[in-house]
Amino acid sequence: MSNSKNRPTPTDWQKQSLAELRGAAAEQPDVLRLVGVPARGRNGALRVTLRLHTGSLAIADGGLVLQEHEEFVLTLPASPLSTTTVEVEHWRFAGYPHVLQGCQLCIFLDPAREWDPLRGGMRAYLNRLWSWLRDAAAGQFDASKAMYHAVGGVLHRTPGTPTLVVRIPGPDRRIQTGYLIVRTEQRLDLAYSPPPEGGAVRVPVVTIAGALPLGAGNTLAELLTYVDNPPIERQRRSSPQAVAQSSAILTTLAASAARNPDGSPQYLILAVPHPAGGPPHLLGARLPAPAADALRRMAHEQGSALDIDASNIRSDLLIEWCPVSDERPAVTTRRDDGSPIGGFFGKHVHVWGCGGLGSWIAEFVVRAGASQVTVCDPGTVTGGLLVRQNYVEADVGASKAQALARRLRAVNDTVAVQVHDGTLPDAAALATADVIIDATVSLAVGHILGQLAASEEPHPVLAQVATDTRTGTLGLLSVSAPNTAHGPNSIDTAAGQIVLGDPALEIYHRLWQDTPDGDELVPTRGCSVPTFHGSSADLAAVAGTLTTFLGMHLITPGSGTHLIALPHAAGSPHHRFLPHDPTPATP
Repeated sequence: MSNSKNRPTPTDWQKQSLAELRGAAAEQPDVLRLVGVPARGRNGALRVTLRLHTGSLAIADGGLVLQEHEEFVLTLPASPLSTTTVEVEHWRFAGYPHVLQGCQLCIFLDPAREWDPLRGGMRAYLNRLWSWLRDAAAGQFDASKAMYHAVGGVLHRTPGTPTLVVRIPGPDRRIQTGYLIVRTEQRLDLAYSPPPEGGAVRVPVVTIAGALPLGAGNTLAELLTYVDNPPIERQRRSSPQAVAQSSAILTTLAASAARNPDGSPQYLILAVPHPAGGPPHLLGARLPAPAADALRRMAHEQGSALDIDASNIRSDLLIEWCPVSDERPAVTTRRDDGSPIGGFFGKHVHVWGCGGLGSWIAEFVVRAGASQVTVCDPGTVTGGLLVRQNYVEADVGASKAQALARRLRAVNDTVAVQVHDGTLPDAAALATADVIIDATVSLAVGHILGQLAASEEPHPVLAQVATDTRTGTLGLLSVSAPNTAHGPNSIDTAAGQIVLGDPALEIYHRLWQDTPDGDELVPTRGCSVPTFHGSSADLAAVAGTLTTFLGMHLITPGSGTHLIALPHAAGSPHHRFLPHDPTPATP
């Protein structure tokens, strides 16, 4: 008796996709055929088998070897919001670039942007599959750019496991001891020497002999099988791999577990060689406490003659996979690479004044990769400042400089942050600065920077920043390059004369004119120091723009003044740079 009544009805999206596939097959029967009846997959998906005539594709040396006809299985999800996938039901393509877990074809790097299922539909998908096959046969894929192909092209991640952060390359040995330092509940950092305060978890770091094109499995037994004699090798060759590694991995794992507390999980880091060469891909595994305790018992029973046979491992011991945040310089490109903000990378930056502009600039500098930041401000955080400055409720009552330093360390704990609660740091701190940013709006501080610029020795890059009092939507940046004898105050004054004499720059006149009544804000009743208007969004935008322009001067030195206006400021131009002319004006 048929059970067709119990089968889920295809969704409208699946019906439309099937109709498009059948239409394409009817138009080109010599190239495309639908094989059999669509089958149900997981989560309401529909699996459709296609047969393509691929014998016409030219196969180059090193290209993917295709038979006269190849069959592919398309998995159509219930909704176009999920990803349509295509795979083969064999392992002949395993290990080739852009083949995931031995059988799934990675025809899109980002399907959400590269394929429009509602407009292009299945015809566009078929065209992309055909292009993939043509390029694969021609050997046009760059294996070095194929993501995660060392481990089957898939992310290994078990929900609930902590992220392992790796920032250093580590010693070049096949088996080495590492230490996982607990940073937070969800983060462990890998180091290769134990921390002085102790408390780190020992973890073996093992470099295996070859890639894992089928992935690393879901059990410890599967992992060891894939390492020693993966199914793909059994299919291709009559003899197993020459290098048996499972016993060494197990023995090292058990020895490490024996040195960690009973009842604790045991971690393992696998370094998997990439088929295209270069640094290995890192996998982070975790054995739950019961499995780790079993290894500890084996280690204690065998004592110094520890040698565990992989055949003794139960097949049901699950292995958990931890996300690895691989931040090694050899494998990671900073997301701000090529941006002007990169001028701050590795620099020692001073930020004087931790208010509406300075508090945001300091954070942007830290995120840009500055190696050291010195902040100074004599003020205290009050509740009213939270509207526009880079502080939180827990900072109220604290020193501005101290509170900002805590934030900066939370953003990047590799940066060295120095704090001065006074108006200026001491002379010793000035000697190591690469950049000094004055965000104090203090005439006296401006004179001190002028004296520094007038000295005979080259000085750090000196900069002053400011905004307008009426809206907080304008920005001013005056920069004095190391070989310029004029400080930011003098450069600012010269720029003001040009701006006030140019009607086209009227929007910026207020930056040099006396403040009209009503432009400033008196935040509380009584003798309250006037301040400027402005929201956190506006001040952060102004600060970010000025920081970017200053970064340009760190890459290509030069002196002058930048004027900027946010897009919603009442006027234009939105940017003007006035280069500094060191020649004094004729009387």
